[in-house]
Amino acid sequence: MIDFGFDKIALIGAVALIVIGPEKLPRVARTVGTLMGKARRYVADVKAEVNRSIELEELQKMKSQFEDAARDVEQTVNREVNSASQAFGQQMSDVTSGLDDASLLGGSGDLSGLGSDLQSPAPEYKRPHKRWRLKRSAVPRWYKQRAGVRGHVQSGAARVARFRPSGLKKT
Repeated sequence: MIDFGFDKIALIGAVALIVIGPEKLPRVARTVGTLMGKARRYVADVKAEVNRSIELEELQKMKSQFEDAARDVEQTVNREVNSASQAFGQQMSDVTSGLDDASLLGGSGDLSGLGSDLQSPAPEYKRPHKRWRLKRSAVPRWYKQRAGVRGHVQSGAARVARFRPSGLKKT
């Protein structure tokens, strides 16, 4: 990089003053300053773009490593589940063959009844009888009743008619 000291800048300023002249020098200096500012901004933008692309590449590498690790874990879990299900199937076949042998040999009748219980269907689902659309409050009903909170809203006329003494007639 070019190293500009104070003496070199002073020499360039003196030459520019002689060549350009004192009338045009401020305008030329402003133009050179704006062009230098634009160049610096452009260089800063290019640096930022390069840094972003480097960070993006690093993130993509991390993503691929994470996906590989997740795939390895998934394969390991699938292998373990398959081996466990095979072992369970082997145990079930051993147990069922033992039950069949016991029933063929005239063993106890309790074991043959156990096989029929295993094949019984599950009970049918019965929906609970709840009023789902009813609004519920967090305050219990017994507390509201004790505190005297009204549960039903009445109009003013209905309330007057309800609590009117029986001796008075409506006119």
